[in-house]
Amino acid sequence: KKYSVNNSGESIIVEKAVKTVRPFTVGAIVKNLKLDDEKIRELIQIQEKLHVSFGRNRKKVAIGIYPMENISMPITYTAKKPSEIVFRPLEAEREMNAKEMLSEHSAGREYGHLLDGCDVFPVFIDSEQRVLSVPPIINSDETGKITADTKEAFIEFSGHNLESLQKGLNMLVTCLADMGGSIYSMKIVDGTKKLITPDLNPEKMNLDVRYVNKRLGLELGDKEVKNLLERMGYGVDGKQVLVPAYRSDVIHMVDLIEDIAIAYGYENF
Repeated sequence: KKYSVNNSGESIIVEKAVKTVRPFTVGAIVKNLKLDDEKIRELIQIQEKLHVSFGRNRKKVAIGIYPMENISMPITYTAKKPSEIVFRPLEAEREMNAKEMLSEHSAGREYGHLLDGCDVFPVFIDSEQRVLSVPPIINSDETGKITADTKEAFIEFSGHNLESLQKGLNMLVTCLADMGGSIYSMKIVDGTKKLITPDLNPEKMNLDVRYVNKRLGLELGDKEVKNLLERMGYGVDGKQVLVPAYRSDVIHMVDLIEDIAIAYGYENF
C-alpha cells in the first residue's frame, strides 16, 4: 500500500540542551481526522501498545499526540531544570512543576525513574512558550489532550535511537491514515542537520527464491513467491521485495521467509 505525504511547512527545533537526556525526536502532522469516542480509545490503545512493546515501556520510545488547534508552531524540543517546567499535567487538578509531578501525578510516579539522575528534563514547548509535554512521562492538559473536536494532530516521537523513532512514527501515522487522516511531513532542525519526517518509502531487500525453498522444503516458483508476499502486504520489484515503512520486524531474509510460510499456510506443510 502506498501512502501519500504532503509538506506541512512546519518545523521542530531541537536544542543542544536536550542532547544529554533524550537526544532525538521526529514528528508529523495528520489532518482531516474524524474522531469519536471509540476512535479516540483506539488511538490511545495504539499509543500505549507501542509504548509498552516497541517503546520498551517508554524507555526506548515515547509518543506524544496533540491537538493542533491548541498549539502554536514552530515546536521546540529542549531541556530545562525540573523546577522551571511549570504546567498542568494531563487530568491533573492544578499546575505544578516537573519535580512535583514526579511524586504527585500517577504518570510521574510510574515513569519518573526513566529520568533518574537527570539534572534537566526534556520538554516540548510551542512558540508561545506553553508546555506540550515532558517526555517520556506526561502531556499537558492544556495542549496535549485529543478530543472528538480535534481535526488536526501534531505527533512526536522522542528517545535515544533515531531509526527507532522514525519507524515508530511510520507505524502511527499510517494507522491514522487508515482511519481516514492525511499525513503531512515536518522538518526536524537539529543544529546544522535537517531531516524531513515521516519517510514512508519502502525499504528494499533482496530475495533468493532458492533459499526460500531450501528453508521451507517447498518448490515455489517466482510468481508463487510474489503472490504470497503480496498477500502479506509487501511489494515485489523484480528480485527485490519492497518492505512497508511501518514494518519494524523485517531485518533479514528469513523474516520474509516466515511471512511467505504464513501466507502459504502452516497447515499445508
